[in-house]
Amino acid sequence: MNRHSNDKWDKIQSRLENDSKNLWSLNEMERTCGEPDIVQVNENRGFYSFVDCSLESPKGRRSVCYDDEALNARKEFKPKNSVTGMADCMGVEILTEEEYRQLQQFGPFDTKTSSWLSTPSEIRNLGGAIFGDRRYNHVFIYHNGADSYYASRGFRGVVRIEK
Repeated sequence: MNRHSNDKWDKIQSRLENDSKNLWSLNEMERTCGEPDIVQVNENRGFYSFVDCSLESPKGRRSVCYDDEALNARKEFKPKNSVTGMADCMGVEILTEEEYRQLQQFGPFDTKTSSWLSTPSEIRNLGGAIFGDRRYNHVFIYHNGADSYYASRGFRGVVRIEK
């Protein structure tokens, strides 16, 4: 409840029941162990944000490289999917660095794992991608080659529902 104590659930539920596409996306987040919950609710923005709130990066979305370009560039040991490919199929957006830092205000997330983040084009165009984690009670943002993948790195998604 610390993430949304002032929210009016009846209003949110009504919006969800009339939005089958986003309801399906929330189910996909849950199916892949993301534990979606409402965070970043801002009356001025005109939407509710459902974000993956599993303590660690969602288990069903790990061991993936950043995007299809990186996936196709790998010659050996290709992962089964990419972050952007999975996010597109699920109908979710990848958390930005700002959103990831906001999420970390609600608790210690990714203390044993890490999560790919939406990467600015100037970094991606040079072959890189960014990810974040939390260690030593501090949020760190790092970089890696977009074609890398690790068993402990996945991604967190967000679904926005209009108010």
